[in-house]
Amino acid sequence: MLSNWKGPSSIGEKDLKTNRPRFIFYLARRLYRRSGFNALPMIALGFAGIILLGSLLLTLPVASATGARVPWFDTLFTSTSAVCVTGLVVRDTGTAYSTFGHVVLLGLIQLGGLGFMTFATLIFRAMGRTFSMRERMIMRESLNEDDIGGMVQMVQWVARSAFTVELVGALLFSIRLIPIYGPVKGAWFALFHAVSAFCNAGFDLFGGGRSLTGFSGDVLMNLTAIALVVVGGIGFSTLHDVLKRRSFRRFRLHTKLVLVSYGALLLGGFVIVLALEWSNPATLGPLSFGQKLLAALFQSVTLRTAGFNTIDQGALRDATKLIGGFMMLVGCAPASTGGGVKVTTMAIMVLTVRMVARGESCIVVFDRRIDRALIQRTVAIVCIAVAVAFIDVCALSLLEPEYAFLDLYYECVSAVGTVGISAVGSANLGVVARLLIIITMYIGRIGPLSMALLFTRKQSRARELLRYPEDRVMIG
Repeated sequence: MLSNWKGPSSIGEKDLKTNRPRFIFYLARRLYRRSGFNALPMIALGFAGIILLGSLLLTLPVASATGARVPWFDTLFTSTSAVCVTGLVVRDTGTAYSTFGHVVLLGLIQLGGLGFMTFATLIFRAMGRTFSMRERMIMRESLNEDDIGGMVQMVQWVARSAFTVELVGALLFSIRLIPIYGPVKGAWFALFHAVSAFCNAGFDLFGGGRSLTGFSGDVLMNLTAIALVVVGGIGFSTLHDVLKRRSFRRFRLHTKLVLVSYGALLLGGFVIVLALEWSNPATLGPLSFGQKLLAALFQSVTLRTAGFNTIDQGALRDATKLIGGFMMLVGCAPASTGGGVKVTTMAIMVLTVRMVARGESCIVVFDRRIDRALIQRTVAIVCIAVAVAFIDVCALSLLEPEYAFLDLYYECVSAVGTVGISAVGSANLGVVARLLIIITMYIGRIGPLSMALLFTRKQSRARELLRYPEDRVMIG
């Protein structure tokens, strides 16, 4: 919109007041260019703007089920959780908000899952607008891609694929929900939960904080939710590569690492939950053999940042919560609808340990070598994410001493990984603790390393060219 405007001189001093909005946009554009901002701050600010707008919409009386305004701090928490596709709530979504409020939440979840740049691209494309190189770079950063070519077509493919998968999921959900709730409400519930599952958000409309516990033995509901979560969680670039090449040997290295590491975590989580909770009378104990398998599989999938649950999270054994917290921190794949440090990041960490143990000089996997700079970035991401979780747990243990430390750990890691399952209930936390969770969910959605880069300055060329003498430090 501003690419053809040369500045204030093009409108004249007399027209400055009448063109004030245009002039403000011009100044903002100049500040953007002079400040050296890249795609990262734009994405971070975009998510923040959507969160604020959503919180204001949810405070409207029409968004409340009772007609009384929901306090802004509660709607801020809900909006942050929706945009960050987390699923933690301080008010029961099904009963606290009206149909209008649910529509707003659905829009926030969809925006958060696909990214605001996806929708901005679709709107501008429909208007016939061309995209500058800077805007294409923002698209590339939002999708976590390497190549800048064909980004507009890639964004359009992402949107088409997401809407198609969500529609199929909604049709499958409606087979169960329409007979229960009727055609209109059942179809609406099916659509909402399909979008929530695909975006790994975990919001539900069943009321009472039940999530999918009422369908713990329903094979269709469970498998449909699992399929939506997995397809949304493996990442759009992975999905595109799988559909394009259709052979594991021809897949890109990124796709191979995602599929292997994601599958290993699902299988490992399934076995661990099944073994630790098999005889737990509050979780898997009372279920039949088939229901135990289904519930354990669903729990393993939900730890990939899905947010839904079919068993009581507070009743899990301590060992299950401890291991589950680690899996939540890992999260989904890059360029997916989920959060966490990403499965490829953890895979490279494991490969780095193997490299050092073997005395090798580089990581080689699937006949490809991993760049050393990528290893350094991986270590930074994991360290920052662990530090954020550690600080959060310590702070919450001081703010909420009446709760078990392991339950608070479960809550914090759920926020960092944008998972959304809780053992204490976010509504039971105090105001300061909730604010801490809000910040943590935002950091988890943007990415720990990305947030750190927002507050650091670029090194000067002179410092990069200056090489200091090496020395040795004893470690280990």
